[in-house]
Amino acid sequence: MRGETGFPRADVTDDFLRLRRRQVLAQLAAWLRHAPDDNVMLSLNEVLDALGRRGERRLGLRTIRLDTIVGTVDANHDFDRGFRPTSGRVRERWERLALAQRRGEPIPPIEVYRVGDLHFVQDGHHRVSIAMAAGAKTIDAYVTEVLTRLPAAGIRGRGDLPCKSHERTLPAGAPGRETGID
Repeated sequence: MRGETGFPRADVTDDFLRLRRRQVLAQLAAWLRHAPDDNVMLSLNEVLDALGRRGERRLGLRTIRLDTIVGTVDANHDFDRGFRPTSGRVRERWERLALAQRRGEPIPPIEVYRVGDLHFVQDGHHRVSIAMAAGAKTIDAYVTEVLTRLPAAGIRGRGDLPCKSHERTLPAGAPGRETGID
C-alpha cells in the first residue's frame, strides 16, 4: 500500500483502485505482446490431474510465504495470479476486509493446499490480495499437503505441467506405466 492519508477509508479505496489498474495494465501488456495471459491462476485440479494424487495430510497452522501462492482450489476468476482484482465485483468485500485489517481487527488465517512448494487458496482470496497489496511477505494459513505421484518440483505455471497422460511422463518400467514402449 502506498501513501497514507490518515483517512483509512480513502486509503483502502486507493489501494483497491491501484491494484485494479495494475491488473488491467498487465492484461493489456500481454495482449499487446500477443502473448498468452500468464496471469491466470493455476487450478489445483489441473495440477493434480497432471501430477496424480496419492493422498493428503493436514499440517495445521503455518506461516507461509505469499510468493508461493500461485493458484486456487475453485474456479476463481475474481483475482489474477498476482491476486489483483480482475473486476470491481469484489471491491466492497476487499475494502471492508482491508479497513478491518488497518484498524487492527483480528483476521483469520487463510486455508490452502500445498503441492510441492506451491500453495493453492481454498479460503482467503481477498485476504491474500490485501496482504500482497500491503507488501507483506508472509501470511498465516491452515495447510493441507497433497501428496502426488509425480514430483511437483519446478512447476510454476501451466507450461511446466507434465502431459496429462501419466503413462507418457513416467519413465520406462515405473509402477503405473501401462505401455510396452520404451
